[in-house]
Amino acid sequence: MIDTIKADAPFVREELSRDGARSMFLEQPFKQEIIDDLPDETTLSIYRHGEFTDLCQGPHVGRTGEIAAVKLLHTAGAYWRGDENRPMLQRIYGTAFESQEELDAHLERLAEAERRDHRTLGRQLNLFTVHEEIGPGLIVWHPKGGVMRSIIEDYWRDIHYRKGYSIVYSPHIGRARLWQTSGHLDFYRESMYAPMEIDDQEYFLKPMNCPFHIQIYRSALRSYRELPMRIAELGTVYRYERSGVLHGLMRVRGFTQDDAHIFCLPDQVANEVGDVLDLTFEIMAAFGFDEYDIMLSTRPDKYVGDPDIWEHATESLREALVSRGLDYDIDDGGGAFYGPKIDIKITDALGRAWQCTTVQFDFNLPDRFDLTFQDDQGNRSRPYMVHRAILGSLERFFGVLVEHYAGAFPLWLAPVQAVVIPIADRHVEYAQQVAAQLQDAGFRADVDDRSERMNLKIRQAQLQKTPYMLVVGDREAEAGAAAVRTRDDGDLGALPMDEVVERLVGELDGTPVASRRRRR
Repeated sequence: MIDTIKADAPFVREELSRDGARSMFLEQPFKQEIIDDLPDETTLSIYRHGEFTDLCQGPHVGRTGEIAAVKLLHTAGAYWRGDENRPMLQRIYGTAFESQEELDAHLERLAEAERRDHRTLGRQLNLFTVHEEIGPGLIVWHPKGGVMRSIIEDYWRDIHYRKGYSIVYSPHIGRARLWQTSGHLDFYRESMYAPMEIDDQEYFLKPMNCPFHIQIYRSALRSYRELPMRIAELGTVYRYERSGVLHGLMRVRGFTQDDAHIFCLPDQVANEVGDVLDLTFEIMAAFGFDEYDIMLSTRPDKYVGDPDIWEHATESLREALVSRGLDYDIDDGGGAFYGPKIDIKITDALGRAWQCTTVQFDFNLPDRFDLTFQDDQGNRSRPYMVHRAILGSLERFFGVLVEHYAGAFPLWLAPVQAVVIPIADRHVEYAQQVAAQLQDAGFRADVDDRSERMNLKIRQAQLQKTPYMLVVGDREAEAGAAAVRTRDDGDLGALPMDEVVERLVGELDGTPVASRRRRR
């Protein structure tokens, strides 16, 4: 690569016929497969620089000399096209920049991302695991991870009830005819698991929650007075992913969506979409995210539904964004075949964008399931249906949270908020009293009563990224106090326990758990 950069060779693009490309790469079966799989209308191209020639869509920089700094990063095995039944290839990862300074900054970001890797921190902090005996892509939540998930879910339920949603629960399996009606068996079957036979009928694990919420809507004759109807669920779904693309919590085979479906009148759509956006930003701010990339995707060439309804729905999405002064990009023609949508990516502490929120119109399922309501004239009309997920997948969002905070969660989210460290065995009883006082005040507190040196216990608490460490010995026991150390500020000295509790309560003010604590 260094020699190639020094040669300052130009990148030259050439277009080829399909037969010409096959002949050029006759002894390269993988490229032959790529060529054969490309649509007929695709223009095939190659790029040359110096003696090197390869099949590539491009574009590239003008000359190799424009690259000033390169770095090979690592190697890994990779199944051809992510299919574990195909050959294993050796993949070489590398990067290139226009200056050494840019490369150095990039490498530092990569090193920081590695330090924040949720898979490593998940094991270190005892949050979750994946077991070969259970199966790849299936997450086991450990007690600490379970505590955090419960906090997230409790907050999610509280705010959804306050915003007028009805929270429901649905089965994990459904009859084949349900998925036939919804179209999943025709268009999504490759991502569904094999059916199971029950009473001579096929049942499938659900890949989505939509058909179940639709059945709730259809369970009674609906009047326009009942709309909007907002049905929400933390629903666990199962989708097949090739083993080669599974990645910790980010790509899994079983996950829980914070799913909701809104059934509404045409003149309610703009307000409903706007309310979803407001709810999204409120929830994301609570978790520490306040930077977003927003994309509005419009009608593709192939679509279902009336063009006028598409235009009304798209304008409703645009109006909701504009009225809130939000910057957004347009993906012209990038909507799903069944409706336009808004996608929102959150930005983490390293500046990386993560897709979480989707607000998606659906003009397909209401027709497939013949959804109607009685309008103010007594006629049968079709409701608008809006899919929406805010966190997306709880597993994926949790992985993003772990990396965003590098495992050092804010007090309200931390699985253990304080650990009490007795200096000697004779101080264990007082340590338990301190922990009980914190627990009675609603805090998650543990006692490290191992027969180990105090400094070792403090070090362990720091490695576990515990927000508060309360060291107790003879003086603290006599004074009803604790020597306070925090994860972020270090040694605060001895404080009376009432002040310790007051400090922790103050730190929770303004967080999602504050209102729940007040209700207690």
